[in-house]
Amino acid sequence: MTTNDARSAFYANLRDNLDGLREQGLYKQERIISSRQGAEVVCADGRTLINLCANNYLGLSGDNALVADVATAAEQYGYGLSSVRFICGTQTVHKELEKALAEFLGMEDVILYAAAFDANGGLFEPLFDESDAIISDALNHASIIDGIRLSKAARFRYQHNDMADLEAQLKAASGKRHKVIASDGVFSMDGTIAQLDKICDLAERYGALVMIDECHASGVLGRTGRGTHEHHGVMGRVDIITGTLGKALGGAMGGFTAARREVIDMLRQKSRPYLFSNSLAPTIAGTSLDVLRRLSTSSDLRDRLHANTAYFRQAISNLGFTIKPGTHPVVPVMLFDEVMAQRFAQRLYELGVLVTGFFYPVVPMGQARVRVQLSAAHQRHQLDAALAAFAQAGRELGLID
Repeated sequence: MTTNDARSAFYANLRDNLDGLREQGLYKQERIISSRQGAEVVCADGRTLINLCANNYLGLSGDNALVADVATAAEQYGYGLSSVRFICGTQTVHKELEKALAEFLGMEDVILYAAAFDANGGLFEPLFDESDAIISDALNHASIIDGIRLSKAARFRYQHNDMADLEAQLKAASGKRHKVIASDGVFSMDGTIAQLDKICDLAERYGALVMIDECHASGVLGRTGRGTHEHHGVMGRVDIITGTLGKALGGAMGGFTAARREVIDMLRQKSRPYLFSNSLAPTIAGTSLDVLRRLSTSSDLRDRLHANTAYFRQAISNLGFTIKPGTHPVVPVMLFDEVMAQRFAQRLYELGVLVTGFFYPVVPMGQARVRVQLSAAHQRHQLDAALAAFAQAGRELGLID
């Protein structure tokens, strides 16, 4: 086969695979918005839609005060650093944010990453080797799974949120030097909150560490928004917390890992995404500091978010839709069929509501859904208009009576 023939075969194979995704209803389309993120967004076609699919839990992504903070930080620190942290990419604002995050989470120290995916991707390999074991929830986020794959540690997986199976896997890993239980704090596809109190109890019984990913919990759960460990009353019992600045905490980008100082020191020395990626933009670091100050002085945004969540969960259930039970602002509306999830999302778009259909491989086959995400920015009239659209689309497509 000539070089040209080989290249043609490669591209033909890609086209065939993409055509197959379209035929199966598994091809993902991107919605393009031309406005700030918010409770309503303007799409590229000029239509204004009620937005029910952003991780903008506290409604801060398009907040005017944060936009002003960006300008202030840019004036002092510039647009970017063109460097990794250990060369000349560490500014005072990075250290201030790491200190503030550590205090907010109740941990000793924090290390910043360009993205939360990097925080998880760079966590396990520097800390655990073939003498150790990682025990992971079956539905953990892809970034945790990929991070575990990069480590030489033995891998054990327990059935989702199943404490009996977790205990069985801890027993199976008993011969290993160090053991760490890895779990999402909140599982983003289902809105399920990990049983972190029980996980900590098992960890103490079997001599294991506990790691949680708080991307959908920081700023959302707990009396003061500290996260799942505050929600379950186990602050001080969790060893490693990873999280993001790209959801409730302003919505830009950036990730972090919080832990004891020796853990963070080792990550600074050996975590590859930290060592080989540009520093977090100083505008994000400076603005995130203001977000943490706001969350520490008022619970208004969290209160509004949880009120919106309770209202929507009750109303969507009353319409006859099947949702995953819970209290988190992630509300999966279950449709079970991949093609129907896309048809339903498209019809809602036509009716003025922006949601996304989720299907395999993002969720298991046969578990397709649209995932609603509530925000503190939503007004009651917007939720009522969205619910009316759900009712109309559901009746038209035979999903509800």
